[in-house]
Amino acid sequence: MAIYHLSIKITSRGKGKSAVSAAAYRTGEKITNEYDGVTHDFTKKGGVVFKELLLPENAPAEYADRAVLWNAVEKIEKAKNSQLAREIEIALPKELSYMQNVNLIREYVRKQFVEQGMCADIAIHDEKKGNPHAHVLLTMRPFNEDKTWGDKQKKVYKLDKDGNKIYDKKTRSYKCGKAETTDWNEKTKAEEWRGAWAEITNKYLEEVNHAERIDHRSFIRQGKDEIPTIHLGVAAHQMEKRGIRTERGDINREIEVSNQRLRQLKARLVKLENWLKEETANTEPPTLADIITNILERREQTGERSRYGTIHNLKAAANILAFLTSNKIFDMAGLSEKLDAMTDKQYEIREELKKVERRMKTLDEHIQHSGNFKGYRAHKAQYEKLYAQYETVKKSGGFGAERKAQKALDAANEYYEANRMELTLYEAAEKYLRGVLQDRFDDKKLPPVTKWQAEREKLTAEKKLLDVGYSKLWHETAAVETIKRNVADILKEETGEKQRTRTQDIEK
Repeated sequence: MAIYHLSIKITSRGKGKSAVSAAAYRTGEKITNEYDGVTHDFTKKGGVVFKELLLPENAPAEYADRAVLWNAVEKIEKAKNSQLAREIEIALPKELSYMQNVNLIREYVRKQFVEQGMCADIAIHDEKKGNPHAHVLLTMRPFNEDKTWGDKQKKVYKLDKDGNKIYDKKTRSYKCGKAETTDWNEKTKAEEWRGAWAEITNKYLEEVNHAERIDHRSFIRQGKDEIPTIHLGVAAHQMEKRGIRTERGDINREIEVSNQRLRQLKARLVKLENWLKEETANTEPPTLADIITNILERREQTGERSRYGTIHNLKAAANILAFLTSNKIFDMAGLSEKLDAMTDKQYEIREELKKVERRMKTLDEHIQHSGNFKGYRAHKAQYEKLYAQYETVKKSGGFGAERKAQKALDAANEYYEANRMELTLYEAAEKYLRGVLQDRFDDKKLPPVTKWQAEREKLTAEKKLLDVGYSKLWHETAAVETIKRNVADILKEETGEKQRTRTQDIEK
């Protein structure tokens, strides 16, 4: 089924990335980065089924060449920590054909990015394993009308209450700040882009008569009671598809079981609530307990076998009476109050269970990324060592330095290609943990896995208690459902007997 996935990240020189490398990898091409002289060759990469460069109105025509464009980006950005490109990664709906997905991503990128002044480098990846997706690499500077690069920020002078510039005697200059020249970095843009993708995808799905729809909002914002599942990722998705269980897959299976139970219980309670509303409106003055007691007494005295006697035995009716008495229920209104309390309890358990499940899901993410961080950092260290050797040789100069540098670079690239999965998982783990730990993150130390594992064990115990409460409520619901059936039969028979008695009296 169609899934929603749209992630946004920045390619930054400060994190050792380059726009040229990113473009070469995503499009499966060979491009030399003129900024540092490194050639990035990904021509052996498979799965690239479509690539296209889209340019805004003020962009130079020569930027239609991928190598020219991204080398121009590398050249205009001077700082060591420059942000070079923005990448949008998007899951494409499997319900659409190849050309429908191409047209979908083209229309979306043109409207949301190119028409706003960005160059967009699109690459669609599809290895026919059920995970078609697109990478969109975007420029981060606007263009001037003369087709030159514009500024990301501009100087803005601070003004006093009269609108005059404020002079700072210490710095001997006017006070000023910086303002973005575009709104591309505003926090609201991410939500806007995410919503636009859901909207245009649903339009395409509707046009080809597919019932599937996607939604960029979280379950909470959609008003859904379900606990959201986690994103499997390419590796886990392929393993699950081959029948290999994964940790992330097990998490999703547990969440789906919880969701199914919550939906079933809610449906049962709603059905009982609707029944009680109807019965309360139609109930005559005698209480439920009185009606059942009278029927039981009359059946004992007369020994009469009725329809009720053939369907249910007297023990079942006695159990109804015991339940009503123990819960101090005397009429339909009382039974309705009991059901209200059960519904409230169901809601309370559901909300607490959702809270626990969400936290457990987060902790599982923490623990998994910590495992990747620990398990693959040796690969990262080895790659950095090989790349450092290349830089050392390159700077040394002397006879044969260029040949030695190229040999060292080839060794670094060969190691990277051989260990791409491990290095990718490490980089993803490092990025994730930096976001979680922020200023507490130290790449020389391991994250607090023991603390997270202890918290997860505690939450597992809490979940078991909630499951016990849930099970009790489930059985209570079943008991009320049985009462509903039995009381309905008793009341129906009582009404039938009254009608037969009146008929007999008339005949007499």
